[in-house]
Amino acid sequence: MYEWLNFLHLAAAIIWMGGMALVILALRPVVIARMVPPERLALMSEVLSRFFAMVWISIGLILATGFWMLSMADMKLAPKGWHAMSGLGLVMCLIFAHIWFAPFRRLKAAVTNTDWPAAGKALGQIHPLVLTNFALGWLAVLAVIVWR
Repeated sequence: MYEWLNFLHLAAAIIWMGGMALVILALRPVVIARMVPPERLALMSEVLSRFFAMVWISIGLILATGFWMLSMADMKLAPKGWHAMSGLGLVMCLIFAHIWFAPFRRLKAAVTNTDWPAAGKALGQIHPLVLTNFALGWLAVLAVIVWR
């Protein structure tokens, strides 16, 4: 049972981290270089809508499997990396919730209303938050590997 939970936990984390890598390192630079703002903002809104739906599912799986696996361990004896990963993961979830409920909602509304300056501002607010989550995700991975 533990192996299946661990697999689901890792798969969900890979989807979230991989999606952030794709958006930050590949998609965003290309659309900035090749598309005019209305097209770029509409595309990014649609892409993020699909990706963020996957992130919500990933978060659900990560939290459920993580809490389940932690409940099977004596937390006093658990590696420090598990504690660090748990804390960093919860911070990541809170940051993502903020992205979803604040700048992403503003982005979608601005794109719907063709308010391109507001859409650009909202997308500009999302980017540093995603960068922060990406860095925190790698810190969580490092913590689990280093603090065994």
